[in-house]
Amino acid sequence: MQQAAETAAVILAAGRGTRAGGDVPKQWQPLSGRPVLARALAAVRDHPGIGRILLVLHPDEMARAAPLLGGRVAAVAGGATRAASVRAALEALAAEPPARVLIHDGARPLLPPAVIDRVIAALAHAPAAAPALAVTDALWRGIDGRVAGTLAREGLYRAQTPQGFRFAPILAAHRAHAGAADDDVAVARAAGLDVAIVAGDETNLKITHPEDFARAAQLLAGAEGRAMDIRCGNGVDVHRFAPGEAVWLCGVRIPFPRGLEGHSDADVGMHALTDAIYGALAEGDIGRHFPPSDPQWKGAASSVFLAHAAGRARARGFAITSADVTLLCERPKIAPHAEAMRAELARILGIAADRVSVKATTSERLGFTGREEGIAALATATLVAG
Repeated sequence: MQQAAETAAVILAAGRGTRAGGDVPKQWQPLSGRPVLARALAAVRDHPGIGRILLVLHPDEMARAAPLLGGRVAAVAGGATRAASVRAALEALAAEPPARVLIHDGARPLLPPAVIDRVIAALAHAPAAAPALAVTDALWRGIDGRVAGTLAREGLYRAQTPQGFRFAPILAAHRAHAGAADDDVAVARAAGLDVAIVAGDETNLKITHPEDFARAAQLLAGAEGRAMDIRCGNGVDVHRFAPGEAVWLCGVRIPFPRGLEGHSDADVGMHALTDAIYGALAEGDIGRHFPPSDPQWKGAASSVFLAHAAGRARARGFAITSADVTLLCERPKIAPHAEAMRAELARILGIAADRVSVKATTSERLGFTGREEGIAALATATLVAG
């Protein structure tokens, strides 16, 4: 193993990560009780072959990162692009240049030590090295949601990080590079540097979409020998009809000869789902968090309540893996609006629409829904944490 002082590491965490959903960038969202970035940092910091570590952060998040700094770990403000962020880190290291530098994504929290070993070892005979996994699936080219052709997969790899470099050549490459780049291998190759490929690892996943949190938690649970924490919550809500010209159901406004009566917008479907999430967390119901006695919530959009419940789940290290809402009514007809409802609920929850179900049933003209006196909703939410 090379001396740690000769190898520095840069961890990139200045991006916004909007595809992952949530109220904060993905690197600050919890993964089994710890921020994603904290886990990525730990994987690098605990490796005996690495000395100095620089976190590249958004300027607005320096204070948030304070608990992670100290000792060998310092921070630098990132730029508007990935390449600019890396350049800022390399320039900061240049005052006391290391022999080598590893550049890692802060959204890869499960980096195995063996991958770091392989990258550092490859730098003994190559100016650059990066982990990758050979593509084994068939590759298609798609246009408008249809298969338009196939691509040969021979010689293709899925790139991972950390990407390692001898320090002087990669600093010169970044100084000479104009514009953005997909990664640092692209910058190195533009400068004429040979890049060795070393074996990556399937567990070294990059968190990009909301569902990746659940997958990472599962991998982490297996690695640490812990059982997954799976929660299921149910919610029920009822609202009577009142004078009006439309109803709000699961975030969609549906023209109708009547409205629904309630302190907020009376979105019965969204209320039931919100309570299901609170129930899975054992945190009571909407009334506990948003008391109807408080005038500020009069007429409020129910999306506020659902977003709060989803945020509470993320704050406690849970990913919402599925949501199911059933609306009970004779009218209005739900089927023409179900897809729009799924899309809106998924947007608020920050998960993929294929994890959200919205369906309806009648009560065969029985009971208050059968008499068209109101609408009821039942919902179930499943939460997973490692």
